[in-house]
Amino acid sequence: MAATHKEPVVVTCIGPLNGPASSLLTWVEQRFPMMENWRNHLAEYYAPKNFNFWYYFGSLAMFVLVLQIVTGIFLTMHYKPDASQAFASVEYIMREVPFGWLVRYMHSTGASAFFIVVYLHMLRGLLYGSYRQPRELIWIFGMLIYLCLMAEAFFGYLLPWGQMSYWGAQVIVNLFTSIPFIGPDLSLWIRGDYVVSDATLNRFFAFHVIAIPLVLLGLVTAHLLALHEVGSNNPDGIEINDHKDAKGRPLDGIPFHPYYIVKDAYGVVVFLIVFATILFFMPEMGGYFLEYNNFIPADPLKTPTHIAPVWYFTPYYSILRAVPPMFNSQFPGVAVFGIASVIMILLPWLDRSPVKSIRYKGPIFKSALTVFIVAFLVLGYLGTVPTSEWGQFGEWLGGVDRATVVARICSVAYFAFFILMPWYSAIDKTKVVPQRVTG
Repeated sequence: MAATHKEPVVVTCIGPLNGPASSLLTWVEQRFPMMENWRNHLAEYYAPKNFNFWYYFGSLAMFVLVLQIVTGIFLTMHYKPDASQAFASVEYIMREVPFGWLVRYMHSTGASAFFIVVYLHMLRGLLYGSYRQPRELIWIFGMLIYLCLMAEAFFGYLLPWGQMSYWGAQVIVNLFTSIPFIGPDLSLWIRGDYVVSDATLNRFFAFHVIAIPLVLLGLVTAHLLALHEVGSNNPDGIEINDHKDAKGRPLDGIPFHPYYIVKDAYGVVVFLIVFATILFFMPEMGGYFLEYNNFIPADPLKTPTHIAPVWYFTPYYSILRAVPPMFNSQFPGVAVFGIASVIMILLPWLDRSPVKSIRYKGPIFKSALTVFIVAFLVLGYLGTVPTSEWGQFGEWLGGVDRATVVARICSVAYFAFFILMPWYSAIDKTKVVPQRVTG
């Protein structure tokens, strides 16, 4: 069989890139498709022209990911993953390293900012049906990214070695012991010891700094490649590739560069203004971003009065606490906690509506989504309230406090949104979807 010969690539440059620069680009392009990737993923990648506010959060998630990686690298230059030195090394970063306080606060505030951006990005997917065919794989990769972020945040939470870090890790890891058969061994493997100790700190540091970020970067790459393979969704839920001009360009699309590069740059500037305001004036955010107990060195002999995860885990933590034990085992709560974290990955197969976007869905879906969002927010709040204070809400139903009842109702609403979706999405009245995007 005759070998195929690829024609040499010639890159034509204009202005100051003529001459040696053009020759260099041609040499690189013949060995690595740099300009081809630029055209395929930016210059000639056509995105729908009706992107709105909700489409800022994908690019912002990428920006915050880079921010977290860069600040994390600088923190590891002075952080010591040793149980006897970890807390002191964080204090050294805060007090002695030039601008160390800024880097540390950027990283801790960036963690919360990351989840805010990701939650809003996921909400946009729910609003406009970005999980529907042909974007199921994009959604699956996105949900795997979300689970990786949860793991990354959990492993990083122990590293400051403060009171809440230590006891939070102790409580969460101990929950795994309730899993039948493998629970005790699994907890022992996660800790690397019978209690949270130096071995645990080293394991969590390795997972937080090396293992999870590598998986996360791979998933982000897969997410973007899958996105650019089938194209972006839009607020109308219309496939822009169905209507093209004589040159094969979508009639309702515009090149990502320069239009959405400029749009996303504007979003980054606004984000940085808000981020800097929080960073310089309220980095702890009243204890929600950085708990006050985490400014106290870890003490295995003194348990904090209230042990709770950071705010972005509290909806699931509230679901965990709402499920009563069975046979003196917390496994039912742990199982429901795990299912609540992953059930959203099934959305592409649960939604039976003939339309994608909420613009054209009926009142049943809109009401269900509203109830789901309210339930999620209420669960998030209840997860921050100590169980010792739940009784202050008063008691209902033969001694059960009101907060527990509300948490159980919200937990049922959370799961009902998914379990009943095949039914209510199929019977819901829908509007006629236009042939072209409406802006």
